[in-house]
Amino acid sequence: MKGNHLIILAAAFMLHSCSTVPVTGRKQLKLLPNAQMQSMSASEYDNFLSQNTPLPDSDPQAQNIKKIGADIAAATEKYLNENGYEGLVDDFDWTFNLVDDQTLNAWCMPGGRVVFYTGILPVCKNNNGIAAVMGHEVAHAVARHGNERMSQQLAIQGAGMSLSTVLQEQPELTHDLALQAFGMGSQFGVLGYSRKHESEADKMGLIFMAVAGYDPREAVKVWERMAELGGEQPPEFMSTHPSHETRIDELNAFMDEAMKYYQPNN
Repeated sequence: MKGNHLIILAAAFMLHSCSTVPVTGRKQLKLLPNAQMQSMSASEYDNFLSQNTPLPDSDPQAQNIKKIGADIAAATEKYLNENGYEGLVDDFDWTFNLVDDQTLNAWCMPGGRVVFYTGILPVCKNNNGIAAVMGHEVAHAVARHGNERMSQQLAIQGAGMSLSTVLQEQPELTHDLALQAFGMGSQFGVLGYSRKHESEADKMGLIFMAVAGYDPREAVKVWERMAELGGEQPPEFMSTHPSHETRIDELNAFMDEAMKYYQPNN
């Protein structure tokens, strides 16, 4: 029976594989329907905000995050509509919040639900830096990376069970995998896959911020500042993210393409 279930999982992968990632053109495999990912995302986002009260709309920093987020969202939709991906984010519910937490972090759940932490703002330093991080995180959602990551982990950790069995009878597993897939958790495993997503989001993010009128060259400076913070990085093969040096090199290599879309936002 275990072999049969694995065949079912493989067939499900193929059934939901008809999609291409914008900018990079990579073919991707997705196991979960987008509607299901959206439902889980909305639930987890509300749960996070109930435990981490966002700064009010009256806060100047929160206002800035929302403004830059709206710019990136509009630019993302513009790029997609002009490059053969009309309707790709029609199901998004763009939401941008800032929480008072000194963690160096930001993330975007499926459906365009974004959280920035105040701790990353000094590294961003300016609006271009915020746009660089925002574009990168939004790119994860646009590329449906959460769906891919969760699909692969369900296939591995739920081996021997059908997808419906995993989702219905393993709610804690599903919840934990959702947090990892949405970028809110971490686990040693499937590391090369996640690094590929990070590099892909870097490229897409440069395009989105450039279309929005933010200087994509600031993305390199953000990661230079991140590297200057110090702290021992794990070897790249043990990290879900590329090393700072690798990321900076890849950003620079893609910069000429991103600059084609850049018109300063006065």
